[in-house]
Amino acid sequence: MNKVIFYIICIITSISSANAQTISLLFAGDAMQHQAQLDDAKRGDDFFFYNNNFDIIKDEISSADIAVVNFETTLGGAPYSGYPAFCSPDEFAVALQKCGFDIFLTANNHCLDRGSKGIFRTIDLLDSLKIKHLGTYKSKQERETQFPMIVRKGDIKIGMLNYTYGTNGIIAKQGAIIDYIDTTLIKRDIAFCNIKGTDIIIANIHWGDEYQLTPNIHQKRLSDWLHKNGIRVVIGSHPHVIQPIEAKTDSCGNIEYLTVYSLGNFISNMRTQMTKGAIIFRMNLVKENDSIRIANPKYAKIFTQRPDIVKGEPYKILPCDSSYIKNNIKSIKLKSDMLIFSEETDKLFKKHNKGKIYEYFFYKISPDSCINKK
Repeated sequence: MNKVIFYIICIITSISSANAQTISLLFAGDAMQHQAQLDDAKRGDDFFFYNNNFDIIKDEISSADIAVVNFETTLGGAPYSGYPAFCSPDEFAVALQKCGFDIFLTANNHCLDRGSKGIFRTIDLLDSLKIKHLGTYKSKQERETQFPMIVRKGDIKIGMLNYTYGTNGIIAKQGAIIDYIDTTLIKRDIAFCNIKGTDIIIANIHWGDEYQLTPNIHQKRLSDWLHKNGIRVVIGSHPHVIQPIEAKTDSCGNIEYLTVYSLGNFISNMRTQMTKGAIIFRMNLVKENDSIRIANPKYAKIFTQRPDIVKGEPYKILPCDSSYIKNNIKSIKLKSDMLIFSEETDKLFKKHNKGKIYEYFFYKISPDSCINKK
């Protein structure tokens, strides 16, 4: 093909017409509740308060058309507990919902921490709150009737999938179903999504090695397999630290496939350096005629403030770029931790990210509104 004609075709296909539809998606990593977080949120014998955890980030989460979070705990009822058997108060789910999350992912290695009864109560509570969720089910029949999850916004139809590598050796009983990573199952689920006429399929995968900043060979092979079988976007969780982002483009520069290997901890009490921070990831889906395009993939760094570092302050998710840190953080220890995380993330992504994935900044806070005084 003549080069001039080729480039003209690329330009034409990259320009959206007036009737193109665009929706925004946001993904957040592991939402966890360790014992120290439970203690900090407790207000009396049977009430927990979490809303101030998300004061700064909630407008950003709510601004997305679809916001997804990995709900790495259970709602099994009192008594509540942190690691190694997570069980959180119902108020935690309510706070995440108020923060703006539309979909909770429940297939992870801690989903059976309170056994099958914990699965059942978690599902019932999320249903009562009208929170969409996927990855665990109360029965085979329930999965068959509710699956696959099709998320519709305008004329755009997204097939949403969620799988985990395991459940810490705990076996589901009483008919409970967990979506494990199984290529035979995934292939069948992809076929169902295609039958339902989805424009794009997104797989949220709980995988990888904890605390490792780069994906292992199994993650890479599974990512390749998923893309070859029709899943265009893969979003990863479980390592509790960030891992690189890869975008594969066609000859015109349009994104064919995208993998975020790990988002890190959205909120937790983990204390090693890189577990304290994470990213939120955004992208747009643009539909024109019958084709769907992945556009503007980007990430923002975030960091969990802990009350043992800033006395008198709650757990709170903060922006974690150098400008925000220098202008808004007064605690010497917190500032140091945040700068280290930010710089190490920049180094990792510069070395390992593939494709044009940009950092963005979502806050609008002046230096006069500093939340840390020490």
